[in-house]
Amino acid sequence: MSAMHTDAAPRISLLGTTALLLEAPGSLDLAPQQRIWALARLAEQWPAIREAVPGMNNLMLTFDTPPRDLQGLKTRLLDAWAQCPPLPLEGRVIELPVVYGGEHGPHMADVIAHTGLDIETIANLHCEPLYPVYALGSHPGYCYLGGMDPRLATPRRQVPVLTIGAGSVSIGGVQTGVSASAGPSGWNTIGRTEMVFFNAEQSPPAILQPGDQLRFRIERIIR
Repeated sequence: MSAMHTDAAPRISLLGTTALLLEAPGSLDLAPQQRIWALARLAEQWPAIREAVPGMNNLMLTFDTPPRDLQGLKTRLLDAWAQCPPLPLEGRVIELPVVYGGEHGPHMADVIAHTGLDIETIANLHCEPLYPVYALGSHPGYCYLGGMDPRLATPRRQVPVLTIGAGSVSIGGVQTGVSASAGPSGWNTIGRTEMVFFNAEQSPPAILQPGDQLRFRIERIIR
């Protein structure tokens, strides 16, 4: 029997009266996320569902009115998860030039102190992977990425900063990401890019989509 049918069951919780959240078991690997994509494609076709929104290792289902048979919906969702194979999405590969360190990377020193690596090694390790876009969320255009080198993992900040600029490239735990707009953050900002990730006048407004892949490129290192 395949591992797809032997892993732990997801957890389902209500979000008010018009949504529920399925939280998938397992790690931040690509295969569980691909199952989330597959389940979203399936569930959005169900009559009671208004929208199926894949998140980072989770799926939110919204509905206009509370379902009459909530337990039946939960059972259907769990059964569908058990049967869903991973859905590979062949997206675009987008290269992102980044200025590392200096005023653009105000928390680079913290990442250096935690990892024991110098700034050149951090920048080079950060640029090596091809990062899959797992999901969009947090704020418009923001993408959750997988695939960061574990040697760069740095705990989130104990005290979040009130605002970081759009295009800030940051590390939070075992993940890295790029802020699509200015705002508060508890991640460690190590660089900045000029790329615009969200344009309300475009369709879709978010530049990146799940299944796309992102590659960082060193534009400059400021020591």
